[in-house]
Amino acid sequence: MENATIVIANTRTMMGNRHVVEKDTKSLAGERDLPLPAPVLVALKAFRALQAEERLALGEAYVVSGYVLVHETGVAFTIKQLRRRAYRLMELLGLRRVRLYDARAACFTFLANNGVPDHILARWAGHKNVKTTKRWYVKPDVEDLRGAAVTWDGLHGGVTERQT
Repeated sequence: MENATIVIANTRTMMGNRHVVEKDTKSLAGERDLPLPAPVLVALKAFRALQAEERLALGEAYVVSGYVLVHETGVAFTIKQLRRRAYRLMELLGLRRVRLYDARAACFTFLANNGVPDHILARWAGHKNVKTTKRWYVKPDVEDLRGAAVTWDGLHGGVTERQT
């Protein structure tokens, strides 16, 4: 976190919702360093300070796993544990519950709608091909399309609702 980045070096999946499987990323594009947005960096630095206290308290019993999100013992969370914590946080904040995978698509849609170039989106997603990112992760909804509707308004000189 010294360079305000996080390293993506492998993947962790669950087999049968019980066993964690660690393996290489699907492609070399999946191995990447990502810059951390300021609020995330602040939160992770606070979490790192807490982890240092826990490590000190546990001494040799603390496991140095190399992962960012870990139990107070240093052991990395499973996907299932992370999902449960995310859902609980959504509930506490009064947010609509969404699958984490769908949240990934929402984030890429947000970035695309805010002018982030396609090749940057693909790099962030860990894809070799921009088409993969655009096809599976950029999903504009009706509100995202509203700007296009306003553009259509100009086609006939800006007709108002009263004139229709």
